[in-house]
Amino acid sequence: MLQTIVEGLAKIKVPLEKIVSRKLPVFYNPIMKFNRDISVLLLNAVENKNMQIGSPLAGSGVREIRFLLELAKDKIKSIAINDINLNAYNSIKENLALNGFTKYIEIKSKEDYNKKEKIKLSMNDANKFMLNSSGFDYIDIDPFGSPNPFLNNAIARLARDGILAVTATDTACLAGSTIKACLRKYWAMPLRNEAMHENGLRILIRKVQLIGADNEKALIPIFSYFKDHYFRIFFRCEKGKQKADDIIKQHGVYNNAGPLWTGKLWDTKLVNKMINICEDEATARFLRIIEDESKIDSAGFYNIPLICKKNKLNIIPQEDIIKKIEDKGFRAAKTHFKGDGIRSNISLNELIRILKNS
Repeated sequence: MLQTIVEGLAKIKVPLEKIVSRKLPVFYNPIMKFNRDISVLLLNAVENKNMQIGSPLAGSGVREIRFLLELAKDKIKSIAINDINLNAYNSIKENLALNGFTKYIEIKSKEDYNKKEKIKLSMNDANKFMLNSSGFDYIDIDPFGSPNPFLNNAIARLARDGILAVTATDTACLAGSTIKACLRKYWAMPLRNEAMHENGLRILIRKVQLIGADNEKALIPIFSYFKDHYFRIFFRCEKGKQKADDIIKQHGVYNNAGPLWTGKLWDTKLVNKMINICEDEATARFLRIIEDESKIDSAGFYNIPLICKKNKLNIIPQEDIIKKIEDKGFRAAKTHFKGDGIRSNISLNELIRILKNS
């Protein structure tokens, strides 16, 4: 049974189910609305225009319909929407019509990718969909579980200066609950502690970058986060052997976790642009936290309650600690990874001295 809902500016019909699983006749996860909100904000904030967008795992088509309705008019040259599931494919058609989009072509051959129509529909295996194309300026990999099966072909078909968006929902693996699975799937050792979600995000980034390097592409994170049950990263693609080599130089081990990406997770200017066009206050609050921590070039953060417990210190308000750190000439900010965590370029010993004197 289907129900009609509204998400963003889109109206879509989705299955009336309480439990989200692979078994849904047409996949739609309401929890991922935030994921799609951020995608719209980011694409409106970047300078890319006239993009050829590829969506290999479209499900209900809600993300793609929102792109058509909510992105600036000069953003989309064409959008190719694919799902191998027949129910999903028919649902995409129905949902497009529900939102006034009745003109599209169905991709039957490689030549159809290059036709002038703005909206193109495909019912194919996700990897074949990408390989058959001549390439995209934006590719969104948002699977149920690990993105691994789709990374090689997505990266192969990502254009210069293009953007690759990657979601991973196998959080237990990346955050250290299943160590062997993480070693097998992501070629890295996770660590189940207070920093497990940042570690997991950085492990995922490295895996994507290694595949990029194999294609002589440098994949640079421009916006990354962990929320609810998933990791999400947007990469900017730069081509060249040397650029790919420079990316690999920023892989290392952090606090016994890794190898992982030790570089920046965000482009501060981009985050600021996203805040300026954001109309939802809750989302803006989330972005402001990320904007503040994006200005601090350090991997990891401090778990203040844990530090205080280990050193038998009294916990003082987070804002007071941040001010005291800044008064000492260091940078400090909240982190979205953990509510009571603080990201800072201060050393642990110096931080403990500040806490002892508070």
